[in-house]
Amino acid sequence: MNTNNSRIANALTIDVEDYFQVAALAEAVKREDWHSMEYRVEANTHRLLELLARHNTRATFFTLGWVAEKSPKLVRDIQKAGHEVASHGYSHQLIYNQTPEVFREETRRSKQILEDITGEPVTGYRAASYSITNQSRWALDILAEEGFVWDSSIFPVHHDRYGMPGTPRWPHRLTTDKGHELAEFPLSTLKLPGYTLPIAGGGYFRLFPYWFSRWGLGSINRQGQPFVFYLHPWEVDPEQPRLNVKWFSRFRHYNNLDVCEQRLDQLLGQFRFTAMSDVLRDQQLLAHEPPETVSQASMEFTSSC
Repeated sequence: MNTNNSRIANALTIDVEDYFQVAALAEAVKREDWHSMEYRVEANTHRLLELLARHNTRATFFTLGWVAEKSPKLVRDIQKAGHEVASHGYSHQLIYNQTPEVFREETRRSKQILEDITGEPVTGYRAASYSITNQSRWALDILAEEGFVWDSSIFPVHHDRYGMPGTPRWPHRLTTDKGHELAEFPLSTLKLPGYTLPIAGGGYFRLFPYWFSRWGLGSINRQGQPFVFYLHPWEVDPEQPRLNVKWFSRFRHYNNLDVCEQRLDQLLGQFRFTAMSDVLRDQQLLAHEPPETVSQASMEFTSSC
């Protein structure tokens, strides 16, 4: 059980994709070669499931449709363990490099794959590399039209690959360009004088000293707000193959892989976490689900806490 005294529940999220699907390594791996790469996401995701079980912590697993199609049992294992299954799209392509037609087709396809496996509605979404930007705001309308009710794709920062600077930093309801509504849980940031610093997890969690991440995330809770933390299964896998990419991409991807799992273990013991939709309901940004839409595994997990 968690030993922290925080009353604020934060969102713990896992983006289920393999190391060779990451945008930073795209220069070394073509999409058509994915099937020939060493496949490590199953073992790494189970490693995270075991860690979460030790902490009795529920999370949201944003699962790539390509992975779910290849590993349906992995998705069922996530669901059986009491976690929330949400969509991470199908092919991990940057949305602003896709046409709206391709994005809609992939979004619909990945949602259907996950729902066929779990037997439950999939209502949450996260874009590959947070690639819903001002350039691809149209994607929010497509998400709403395809049946999603909440999203966690917007990073309110400046970045070379993603970001919508100036957008709200806390969970909120947004109105799309066509007038649809979605609950949005933006990726967490730390407000510094003249600068908004990303601190939501992933590469930032590996780059910053652990004490700084703990302090920054704690400062969000001290403001009375929940934060969202994200991680990828490949980030607890220091033995993964090293691909030949430019030095900056190499640094982004491989930096401090050997300490990430130990840091996550600490974090789980010091903050209170749950699935993202649970936090959004606590924030009154989502309606409470009727009992029939809640899986038996989820109910069993909740009753055991």
